[in-house]
Amino acid sequence: MIRLNLSNRPEWLDLLPGLRVLVAPLTTALMVSARADPAIDGLPEASSQEDMALTMAKAVARRAVLDWDGVGDDTGNLVPVSPAGIDALLEIWPVFEAFQAQYVARGLMLDQEKNASALSPSGPSAGATDTAPPAPGPAPTARHG
Repeated sequence: MIRLNLSNRPEWLDLLPGLRVLVAPLTTALMVSARADPAIDGLPEASSQEDMALTMAKAVARRAVLDWDGVGDDTGNLVPVSPAGIDALLEIWPVFEAFQAQYVARGLMLDQEKNASALSPSGPSAGATDTAPPAPGPAPTARHG
């Protein structure tokens, strides 16, 4: 069953102690926009899965993060949300992991729920078992010895 969240209100995510981000709802439009991000198109074909995941997470975050608490510059002054700041924030491993788990994974889990009854990759009968009795083989031949 797919559970619909009909709220279109942003929500706060606590990523680390003292760090939280206000994110827009994870919508199809947001994900489609992120997939069309120039940084994703600019990835070399030989990019690792890790590079692709980080690039996609940054593209999603640049569209989703509306505000934050607990983000400062190197002198401790609070800084406003910016695309460069979001990219820098996601370069911090625990922040990236928390954002992936708390925000991006919701879309992936919905994909899994939606695709739970998907056809086999090789066609609808790829996993089917044969229920017909075996065909009779050639009759045994008599051996004369």
